[in-house]
Amino acid sequence: MLLSAEKKKRAAVFGELYEYNELLLLNLKFGREDMRALAKKFRYMGDVLDGKPVLKGDDGEFLISYAKNLGSTDALSQIDYLNERKSYIKRHKDESSADYKKYSSLYVKIFLMLGILIAVLIA
Repeated sequence: MLLSAEKKKRAAVFGELYEYNELLLLNLKFGREDMRALAKKFRYMGDVLDGKPVLKGDDGEFLISYAKNLGSTDALSQIDYLNERKSYIKRHKDESSADYKKYSSLYVKIFLMLGILIAVLIA
């Protein structure tokens, strides 16, 4: 379980990012609520908007650049930017969710087999 914690966090962050991106698109089209107020509904989005490192590597760099570009232009440009990022976020959300499911079950199976092997060796 501990070995798959980073994969679980990545899946959760990209899941939240996808939902937040959709919420921002709706907000830009039909409302004018503050981005930070919308981010309070999510666990990681406040940290992403503050520029804190939530993920490592390329994913972390993407989150930082995503947050930098939010609110920097007019509403129409923001809608275009969010729509452009939508497919990238969706792809990474699906990929990270599949990785988490695959590796978490793999780790459980490996440690179960190790437990059985130790039990057989002790007996």
